[in-house]
Parts: sequence; structure tokens; C-alpha cells
Amino acid sequence: MNIQEYNHLRTEQTTLQRMLASIPEENVLDRSGLEARLDEVAEQLGAAGTPSRGPARAVLTFQGRPVVEQHGIFAEFGTQAANRFTDAVAKVAAGLLAPLSAMGPIPHRDDSQLLITSTAIGSFGFEFEEHRPTVLDFAENSPAGQALDIVCGLLEGTRGTDDELADSAAAADPRAIAAVREFLDLLAANEAVCALEYNERIARFRDVGEVRRAVDRLGQDNLREEETTLHGEFQGVLPKARRFEFKLSADGEVIRGKIGPAITDPDILNQNLHQPTTISVMATQVGTGKPRYVLLALPSWARQ
Repeated sequence: MNIQEYNHLRTEQTTLQRMLASIPEENVLDRSGLEARLDEVAEQLGAAGTPSRGPARAVLTFQGRPVVEQHGIFAEFGTQAANRFTDAVAKVAAGLLAPLSAMGPIPHRDDSQLLITSTAIGSFGFEFEEHRPTVLDFAENSPAGQALDIVCGLLEGTRGTDDELADSAAAADPRAIAAVREFLDLLAANEAVCALEYNERIARFRDVGEVRRAVDRLGQDNLREEETTLHGEFQGVLPKARRFEFKLSADGEVIRGKIGPAITDPDILNQNLHQPTTISVMATQVGTGKPRYVLLALPSWARQ
């Protein structure tokens, strides 16, 4: 049973329970059919166990000079665009698992492979689906799914404020951001625009001017990432959400940030709240917006 079927049964179960609650106990005939169906639904849910999450899917469509109405797309552009898009997704996904080196092979690349399953209806493009050799628990979000969400957020962020773009960029490795910029640079060079649909989100460029501005906004002159150290003490940590609050010694400001992939057990931070320490963070700043922080490693404390 996949997650959609599981959720459908859970919704039906809730509806049946509400209907039964509104029918008096003495109305045996009115209740019997609903009770029988409720028992069937409960049995199906019990037999299903943990449902599987369906593979992540995305639709990427193009308009502009390389697209011939709804008939086709120039093969050279289509091939290059698909390659750069999937390369960006792979690098974002790899950066979620471990910091990326500036050069060299992308680790865990096979974990975020995308399949082209069809051409998109409407504006010409492609339908992508993650290649999943094994079934994941429905509570898990795969690296490819997380990466598609981040890429979609980055494309949306380039059309938003500096703070909105910084929020999206802080979730991605610098090498991954460069890959997204290369994808957009290809579009701009070919006078093309794109729309990415993923998980009920749509990131859409209306004209080539917006694409060119997106390329500039993702450039190093505007989007600056710097590894730095901060002195202070942790105020609180959400291990599952992988977020922290840190009070700076210098002025008492409380900053918030994300916990990087190199920290495998964030709960250790909660065991050392309000103890002075020095942390290493990646600070991401777009334009004149406020920096966003990612904790790069576990710090040390004078008192353990």
C-alpha cells in the first residue's frame, strides 16, 4: 500500500467515526452498515503496516527560442538542460548528507538518480521521477525529494527578497548553488525560461530577463557564503528539525540556524545549553539581507 492509499483509508476511517458518533445507539439498522465498513477499513489499515512513500516526481517545462510550440525542443538544448538540472539535484542531495569538496566526484550520486519518465504536456519539457531501488518508509523523505524541494525553493527565491533567497540558499552546499546557477545560465544563453513543479509548488520564470537576474543573484558578488566562528552559548536545540538558537557573547543577540550534516547526533547540543563555547558556522548572506547560519561541527565545552 502506498501513502496515497493509506491516507485515503485514514480519511474514510475518520469520516465513518464521525458519522457513527452522530447516530444514536438505538438506531441499529442505520449504524450496522457503517460499523461493518469501519471494521473493514480498520482491518485493511492493520494489514497494511507501514505504507511506502511514492517516489518523488517533478515536472520541468520550457518556453522560448529552443521550444517549437508543443511539438518539440531542440535536442542539444534539451539534453544539456536535463543534464544540468539533474546535476544540480544530485549535488544538492549529496550536500544534505555531507559537506561537498570543491571539486571531484559527487558522493552518493546513485541515491538521487532521476528518471525521465515522459515528456510534459503543454509547454514542452520532461517529467522526472526518482530512481528508487528500495522501498522507503512513508515517514522518510528521500535525498532526491529533499533536493527537488530545495532546488524549487532556490528558483523561487531568486524572484523574491534577499532574505527569502538566503533562506533557500542556506539549505544548499555552495557547489550545489553553483550547479543551479549553471542550469539557469544555460537557459539565459538560449533565451529560454522554465517552470518547475514539485509537490504542489511551482517555480516559474515569466521572461528571460528574470532568468538573467536569477543568474546574477546566485553569483558570488551577491550571494556570499563564508565560514566563520561565533562566541556565545546555545539557548535551545530541536534535534529532529535540526535547528538551534545561539546567544552571542558580544551583544546578547540570539541567532537561529540549521544544524549541518556533519553533526550526526544534534541532541548532544541540548546537553550543553547555556555553557560558553565557540562554534564554526557557514554564514550565507544575499545582498543586504541578514545572514543565515549553518552549524558545521560539534563545538567543545570547557565543562563536559
